[in-house]
Amino acid sequence: MNEFALHLISLIYFMAPAYLANMAPPFVRYWKGWNRPIHQRLLGSHKTVLGFALGVAVAVLVTRLQAALAWPIGRIDYGHWLLFGLGFGVGAMAGDALKSLLKRRLAIAPGKPWLPFDQLDFALGALALVGVQAALSWPDVLVILIATFVGDLAVNRLAFRLGIKESPW
Repeated sequence: MNEFALHLISLIYFMAPAYLANMAPPFVRYWKGWNRPIHQRLLGSHKTVLGFALGVAVAVLVTRLQAALAWPIGRIDYGHWLLFGLGFGVGAMAGDALKSLLKRRLAIAPGKPWLPFDQLDFALGALALVGVQAALSWPDVLVILIATFVGDLAVNRLAFRLGIKESPW
């Protein structure tokens, strides 16, 4: 495997807690009575307390798993896995919520696409909280954002076709 491919894998592995945190919230939409919107007027009905909490919990669990695996491709000190997990989770969920707030302020209807922000919101939020600790270069951040954009489009279309999400973005 060439050097760029290994570097790309290490960046994706680094971002895995944020990626999985971002994928988790749609699964709690089935818990209707428990799953209240965080603030329906500001964020819309799809940003829920349980979705936010599940996203953070998934990021913490994935980071804990990465710490246990101790693979040499890790980019951070997994001795602080809980802080990184919280950073990935809160960053990803807050980035997504901030994007929803901006969409409401710009009168973009819930469920309507807003490229590229729908694909990058969670990654930007996570990078804001943990990126500095990984000593990422600007090219690293650019590669992460490109990989995230392409991967998010593919995963969301698959989730839509499987009936997990209500829209393909």
